[in-house]
Amino acid sequence: MKNIGLFFIGIFISFNTIAQDSSSKAKLLLDEVSTKMGAYKNMVIGFNSTLVNKEAGITNDPPIRGNITIAGEKYNLEYLGNNFLFDGKKLAVINHDEKEINISNGDLEEEDGFIYPSKLLTFYKEGYNYKMGKLKNHKGRKVQYVDLTPIDSNSDIIKVKLGIDAKTKHIYKLVQIGSNGAETTFTITKFKSNQPISEKYFSFNKEKYTSQGYLID
Repeated sequence: MKNIGLFFIGIFISFNTIAQDSSSKAKLLLDEVSTKMGAYKNMVIGFNSTLVNKEAGITNDPPIRGNITIAGEKYNLEYLGNNFLFDGKKLAVINHDEKEINISNGDLEEEDGFIYPSKLLTFYKEGYNYKMGKLKNHKGRKVQYVDLTPIDSNSDIIKVKLGIDAKTKHIYKLVQIGSNGAETTFTITKFKSNQPISEKYFSFNKEKYTSQGYLID
């Protein structure tokens, strides 16, 4: 019986060591990606997003296209028919269809558990456990996945799979699985860095939109 007990203790220690090693490797990779991409003066990113919820019979086809330009904390995001302008202090959400603009202090709220494209480089740093996932081949591109699970058991997100290009160490894909069964996927289709971009690109021009009849809240 003693030998059996030692055997199971050995197995437990072995699995625990493997799990810790996987977590450490995942953190090193995530930090490497964040450091590399965060060091760029700016990034111009094109992406596709899809939403699938088999239980609710929801799927968006074709994918929704979006673009985001990031410079430090500032960004200019075009997504879901809206334009999000964040100058580091204030956020302007411009709805072109309704010609309405909402201005607020601070960045996008994440109370709904949704990971916005502007958070791709930083979302994992708080509130997640992570481990190395599968290495997959996407049309000749080797992509290493990192599996993340929220520390908060009541989170609206139950799992995130972050795909990282093994060669460039750039983010390639993010898959977010919600507690409601919805699976949201972002796939980066275009990436450029250190482009000649004016600071005004991230600023809200009130006069421009009032002259066009936009309602500003």
